[in-house]
Amino acid sequence: MVAADINLKLHEGELIGLVGANGIGKSTLLRTLSHVQPALHGDVFLSDKKLSSYKAIELAAQLSIVLTEQIASKNLTVYELVALGRQPYTNWVGKMSEEDIDKVHKAIEVTHITALLTKRCFELSDGQLQKVLIARAIAQDTPFIMLDEPTTHLDIYHKAYILKLLKRLAFETKKTILFSTHEIDFAIQLCDKMIVMNQDGFEFGRPKELVQCRAFSSLFPEDLILFDEKSGRYKVRN
Repeated sequence: MVAADINLKLHEGELIGLVGANGIGKSTLLRTLSHVQPALHGDVFLSDKKLSSYKAIELAAQLSIVLTEQIASKNLTVYELVALGRQPYTNWVGKMSEEDIDKVHKAIEVTHITALLTKRCFELSDGQLQKVLIARAIAQDTPFIMLDEPTTHLDIYHKAYILKLLKRLAFETKKTILFSTHEIDFAIQLCDKMIVMNQDGFEFGRPKELVQCRAFSSLFPEDLILFDEKSGRYKVRN
């Protein structure tokens, strides 16, 4: 068991950041919440229905995920990989409708990957592939999107861009978006709510409330970095 006694409710239209030190259980929690691995105890509900009772195709229309595992085939083109996001909605031969094609094109546009469309995935940098996987999740157009460290391998500009994109998606489309991240400063600025995992358990609430209760101060040893409550940022101890 990595973590226990986690009890929370996520609402539509919210961007929720999941933070904590390495090895604290963030990825394990996301894999459990997305039914990639079974929970040791307890239940997960999606739209008031037990997650374990969904058929795979039903769940794929409700929940899209971007995990850190390598994709099965890097020989796919970028367009083909993004288009796989529409698989839960296509017929048995996989033919896409005009609506499917439109959603794929919109996902490509908002993630700024048009220039990559004809490349095969093995030709992409880690950062480029990360954006393509996010585009696939957006094309899937589910009420709930879950991402494990979506800004890994991105430069600081594109880290901010992706997180602001997720924020806009949650607000404009009323999607529930949960993501783990080490970009705690950005998450504090952009998230509606945050889950803070630490050795003693977890804390859940609005970033401002979590700052006030010193939830971020206990994440890391204070011999090297300190959390400044006034600025909401970590600072290196001189």
